[in-house]
Amino acid sequence: MVQLFHIYKQYDRESTALSDINLRFEKGEFVFVTGPSGAGKTTLLKLIFREELPSRGQILVAGRNIAMIQLHKLFRLRRNIGVVFQDFRLLKRRTVLENIAFALQVVGCPARLQKQRAFSVLKMVGLQHKMQSYPLQLSGGEQQRVAIARALVNEPPILLADEPTGNLDPELSQEIMRLFSDINAHGTTVVVATHNREIIRSMGKRTVTLERGRLVEDSHHSTEAP
Repeated sequence: MVQLFHIYKQYDRESTALSDINLRFEKGEFVFVTGPSGAGKTTLLKLIFREELPSRGQILVAGRNIAMIQLHKLFRLRRNIGVVFQDFRLLKRRTVLENIAFALQVVGCPARLQKQRAFSVLKMVGLQHKMQSYPLQLSGGEQQRVAIARALVNEPPILLADEPTGNLDPELSQEIMRLFSDINAHGTTVVVATHNREIIRSMGKRTVTLERGRLVEDSHHSTEAP
């Protein structure tokens, strides 16, 4: 599904964000990417989403070298990758429903289907009763669920989440993780970047660890008793 071959990302001579990263994320897999602040977690996700390009190396998504995609065709890649950001990135002057519908609008979804599909995914995250609210009228947990709904509305086979619980308390964090598990159970490949070791331990999923831009561990932690 996603393959990274000898990926390097260097912003300047003094700053190497990623160094010789080789990874493969399979279809339907749930993977945590962890490591201390500055380890390269966010950069890794940005490269998969092609918000940035690697300095060296090759990234394949569904078998296609994403560096070769022309700018005017990037929407096709991004229609297949949902992204959830730590800071939500919701449009403050649009309602919850309009925020989600906007994600459909930018990929050319027919206008008659936009609100219908937006409402359906909002119902999935349990916030249909908030559809006419504005982002600043919602709690942090509700805003994050709207952001997840927006990322899912195009039914992408891949979901990337960058520190999605970074601004949430432990209870809400677990709620968001349960939602990701449900999404993954329906076949979506989920990659979550987080420094929260407690969440990682509780989930029992494959964990990729970065330190100073290097891959130092790729293991599967199980919470099941032996």
